[in-house]
This record gives sequence, C-alpha cells and structure tokens, in this order.
Amino acid sequence: MASGNEKRVKISLQTITVNQSKVQFSSKLSCTPTLWNPRERRLDGKSNEAVEVNAKIDKLLLAVHHAFDSLVKRNKPFDAESVKVYAQTTLLTLLDRHMEGLRARIGIDVAPTTLSTYVYTHRSLGKFIQKKFKMKDIAFEQLNEQFIREYQDFVLSEGYSMDTVRHYLAILKKICKIAFKEGLSEKFHFAHYKLPKQKETTPKALSRESFEKMPEEENRLPGTRQAVARSNCPD
Repeated sequence: MASGNEKRVKISLQTITVNQSKVQFSSKLSCTPTLWNPRERRLDGKSNEAVEVNAKIDKLLLAVHHAFDSLVKRNKPFDAESVKVYAQTTLLTLLDRHMEGLRARIGIDVAPTTLSTYVYTHRSLGKFIQKKFKMKDIAFEQLNEQFIREYQDFVLSEGYSMDTVRHYLAILKKICKIAFKEGLSEKFHFAHYKLPKQKETTPKALSRESFEKMPEEENRLPGTRQAVARSNCPD
C-alpha cells in the first residue's frame, strides 16, 4: 500500500511516431512511484488513485488516436508534432494562447478592458466545465450545441446581465472559429448559434420636480430656440 507521504513522479506516456518524425507526448500527470508499471504504462491495482489516473491516461491516448485519424482524413501531409498539437489543444488552452496575444497588444490596438472581458470569460468557462464535466478543460471534439446553451444558462444563473452573457458567448464562438481555421477542430462549433438579444429598456419619464432642477439649457427641446420676450407696450 502506498504511503501518503511518498514522493510522486511524473508520468511520461509515449513517443508519437509518424513516418520518420517523432515527438515526446507528456501526460502532465503524476502518481505514487510504487503504483507505476513502466511496462504497461499504467498504474497497478484498483485503488482510487489508480482508477482515476488510468482513466485520464486512457482519455489522453484516445485523444492522440483521434487526432491521428482526423489528420489522416484530411488527405494532407502531417507529422508527429501536428498530432501532438491537435491532441493537446483544448478550449481553455487555445483561449489562454489568444489572451497572450491580446496582452502583447495592449496599448497598441487592444484596450485593457477588452483583455479583462477575456479573463472573466476564461474564469467563467473554467467554472462551468468543472461543474458540468468535473474536468479542468474540454476538448473541441466534446463540444456540441447543448454545451453553449447550458453555458448561457449557467452565466445567467450566476447573476450576470444579458449584455455580459453576450460578450462571453461571443468570445466562446470566436475561439471555436480560430480552432477551426487552424485545423484544431473538425467543426466550426456554434457558427450558427445566435447570441441572445439585448433587453430593450424604456426611457424613464422625468418628474416635474426633476425637470425643474435641470439647468435651463437642458430644458430646451431639441431643434428649438428659446424666444426672447420683449414688451411693446407703452409705459
């Protein structure tokens, strides 16, 4: 039985090989050394740690195989690095990368408030993915129309305004578009998903008290001039 104080080791999964190209594929996982089986490249036993880590290993390997199959279907040349990038690029990973690009352009053609919106969107998506899927991130192949609908409901349930919801969904759609254009996703997810309409607000009517407190020049109606009264009556 593994000791809770035993030092953990990083798990190196495998080398991806495509024709003559090779690249190391890291799992970014760690485990108790005594549980690791280097020959099987899995954890031995049925402890909670073994079951949890092995499930993550299976998911990563599945992503690699899916990436390879997807690239083959395109009938275009690719190498091992292409498979690795395709397999490891997830929604929040790509959003992180896009945010780094924005951060470098602040003060040039990007306003700080724009980056802030992306940061809050990233935080909101991460919270939703953790709550819905019990994961820290999600692959593009796992996205569907239900994802964006449930995410919209989630943001609204957090108490945000419809205007904020529109911003968050627009960013989500943009990242999915980038993924599709760069070949990181087979589909352009949410391309036809319409953003929710903004609620129209009815202008408030001014009370007589508020109107009388306004400066004189603001009391004038648009497009009118204030007449100057003169008395023509004799004294």
